[in-house]
Amino acid sequence: MFAAMQVFTNPGRIIITCHKWLAPALQSEVTELGFTVVRSFQTGVELYGTVTDCIRLNLNLRCASQVMYSLKAFACDHPDELYQQLVTLPWETIIEPDGYFSVTSNVFHPTIQTNLFANLRVKDAIVDHMRNETGKRPSTGSEQTGAVIYLYWKHEEAEIFIDTSGETLAKHGYRKLPGKAPMLEALAAATILSTKWNRQAPFINPMCGSGTLAIEAALIATRRVPGLLRTRYAFMSIKGYAEAMYTTEKQRIDEQVQEVAGIQIIASDISEQAINIAKINAAAAGVDKLIRFETGDFEKTTVPEEAGGIIMFNPEYGERLGDEIELNVTYARIGDFLKNSCKGYTGYIFTGNLDLAKKIRLKPSRRIEFFNATIDCRLLEYELYAGTKRK
Repeated sequence: MFAAMQVFTNPGRIIITCHKWLAPALQSEVTELGFTVVRSFQTGVELYGTVTDCIRLNLNLRCASQVMYSLKAFACDHPDELYQQLVTLPWETIIEPDGYFSVTSNVFHPTIQTNLFANLRVKDAIVDHMRNETGKRPSTGSEQTGAVIYLYWKHEEAEIFIDTSGETLAKHGYRKLPGKAPMLEALAAATILSTKWNRQAPFINPMCGSGTLAIEAALIATRRVPGLLRTRYAFMSIKGYAEAMYTTEKQRIDEQVQEVAGIQIIASDISEQAINIAKINAAAAGVDKLIRFETGDFEKTTVPEEAGGIIMFNPEYGERLGDEIELNVTYARIGDFLKNSCKGYTGYIFTGNLDLAKKIRLKPSRRIEFFNATIDCRLLEYELYAGTKRK
């Protein structure tokens, strides 16, 4: 059982979810914030803390999707059991009697054909309890504009959480125009955090599209976190929330922003429209003055002669045969460009087509696994030695 305000002051199990294979980068972020990760898995990490801790996590994390605070784990083998387990919980200490809440879920059980039915049983339990205890009932719907309750039910084990995030954290709030096939912000951040970039040397991003990689690089270098661009989270609708909890953390992340003197972040694209979109997105993120945008073929991209820089490509993967034939040439040209124009840098290519990657004709020093939506991808790392490699 939990009592009024306990979720803000007493530690419980916190699950932070993320997209597949982002967990290593997410774990590094969580650890850097001073938390101890007790378990890491393919789509998230587990730690212990309060909902007050969840506020800090929500504002700071770049690679996360949701921050979940566990209320109860229980055995469950039928929708009626689900209802009985949840109707006894003191929901009046979590949700205002005249408030609003929504329910989301992931359910893997033979009695449930659609998650919507499981969501309905959760809603019924909460509303019935609130009506019995307070004489009032909160409103409920699918919009995540109030408190959000999350159910995870697999086989005979279930767990009910407060989703303290609401809308996903994986979108960072600056993308005003998406452009063509944009990279998810959380994925872009995770790929950058997986590189050897020291956040001071040049960061070069040819074929930048809508600018996500360059923007995330600028945000990371200057310690600008996603919470600076977002003003609404689901934890704000939990009973007992005090605005000072949020404003204190918001002030802290405002004060941690740092400017890196002389940093060179260069993004180029052959499409003038793509560059215009990237500039709009960079301005929305507050980093447009930190990025040098260039229009032209990737081989014309400026590569400063400075040690320790990285150059990062996210080329097309080729979904149709005609595309792939054309992209064979493009990938070969990328390889030549890396060898001839980027000596002393570390090169990175993010791709979902390893056959095309062979056209680079360079041996990767690392292959880091990621997923882009449903596509199995790799971030390939190339050491581009300035001179002869010595043993």
